[in-house]
Amino acid sequence: MTESITSPNVELRPATRADVPQILAFVRELAEYEQLVHEAVATEADMTEQLFGARPAAEVVIAEVDGQPAGFALFFHNFSTFLGQRGLYLEDLFVRPQYRGLGLGKRLMIHLAKLATERHCGRFEWSVLDWNTPAIDFYRELGASPLDEWTVQRVTGDALKALAARDPR
Repeated sequence: MTESITSPNVELRPATRADVPQILAFVRELAEYEQLVHEAVATEADMTEQLFGARPAAEVVIAEVDGQPAGFALFFHNFSTFLGQRGLYLEDLFVRPQYRGLGLGKRLMIHLAKLATERHCGRFEWSVLDWNTPAIDFYRELGASPLDEWTVQRVTGDALKALAARDPR
C-alpha cells in the first residue's frame, strides 16, 4: 500500500493590526539568527503605529503553512532620483527553521517582485550581512547582483541626536 504525502497548504497574506505580536516574534527570531538581539528594541506600540497608523512606513506579508505563521517579509518604498521611480526595499525576510526547505523564502521574494512590477518600481533591493552565506547564495539563485562598490552608512542613537543638534554653519 502506498502512502500519499500531502503538500502543506501555503498562504501569503498581507499582515493586519492583529498580527503585530507575531511580526515582533519574527523580528526577534531574525535578530537572534543575525546575532543582533541587542538591537531589536521595537515594541508593539511602535510596530502598530509604524505599520498601521495614519501614515504607514512599511508593509508586511505573512507566510503561513497549514494556518501556522511560518515567515514574513517587511518592506517599504524608497525612491531613485536616477530612475525617477520608486523602488521596493526589503528590510527583513525570515522563515522559521522548521519551515525552511518548503520554498517560502522564494515565494515571498517572487511575491515582492510582482508587487514591485505592479507598482511600477524601477528596482527591488535589500541588504544582507556579509557572513550570511546561505542567504547570499539564495539571493544569487534568484538573480540578485551584489553592489560591491556601495557601502551602507548609518547614523543612529546618540550619534543621530548629536548630528541633528549640530549647528549647520
